[in-house]
This record gives sequence, C-alpha cells and structure tokens, in this order.
Amino acid sequence: MCQHEPPCPTAQAPDREAARPVAHYPGQGWSLLCNGVLLFGDTGGILPDHTVIAPHRPQSGESGRVAA
Repeated sequence: MCQHEPPCPTAQAPDREAARPVAHYPGQGWSLLCNGVLLFGDTGGILPDHTVIAPHRPQSGESGRVAA
C-alpha cells in the first residue's frame, strides 16, 4: 500500500506504528496509516487482516523511572 520512499513499515512489522498517517481524526480518536493499520487514541488498533492490537500504554509504575 505504501508509496513512500523509503517505504513505511508493513502492518506485520514490529514498528508498524511508524508508518505515515493518511487520515487523522484526533477528535474521533483514530488514524489510518498508509500500511492499512487503524490506530486508536488509546494506543490499540486493528491490522488490515482484522487482527486486534490491544492498547499498550505503560501502566502506572512502568514509567521507566527508578524510585529514589
């Protein structure tokens, strides 16, 4: 699907969310990427083959900071 040079990551690639958005509707909470991935504001999504991506925001306490 992607016509960019260099091409964006495929929908199956681990870095699939780095693809360029072709439609972006933040008020509705979703974006369509050029690789066919539909991303939602909660960080979940749907792949072109209809596979669901669970939201993957860090949970509280997973910020990467070490307690002093």
